Amino acid sequence: QKQVAESGGGVLQAGGFLKPPCKVSGLPSFVDYGMGWFRQGSGNEREVRSCISQLGHSTYYADSVHGRFTISRDKAKTEVYLQVYDLIPEDTGMYYCAARLGHASNRSGCTPCTFDHWGQRNQGTVSS
Repeated sequence: QKQVAESGGGVLQAGGFLKPPCKVSGLPSFVDYGMGWFRQGSGNEREVRSCISQLGHSTYYADSVHGRFTISRDKAKTEVYLQVYDLIPEDTGMYYCAARLGHASNRSGCTPCTFDHWGQRNQGTVSS
């Protein structure tokens, strides 16, 4: 069964990484998938935070997090990370990891509707 982000539940603090990281398993090849982090607030809509290309060479950030968040990935561990340097109240919410085939690290590719595989459980909680 294809799954993204097996681990669930975590806390993000300024100056640290969202924990636990996004652990990808079950996909045919980790490096074929662009990855993204999305936030869900009090409503059901998920908004983009950041995305990274298949090999990690390019990234995309929502304007609201640009300069404050850094996304990265580890091929050997098949994990995706989100590091935060500064938190604001609007960052509060549940964070989801997701995967998609193809290019994800641009404005059109880094949108929730283009992602095929989502973490089955809430990935993390952010509280500023």
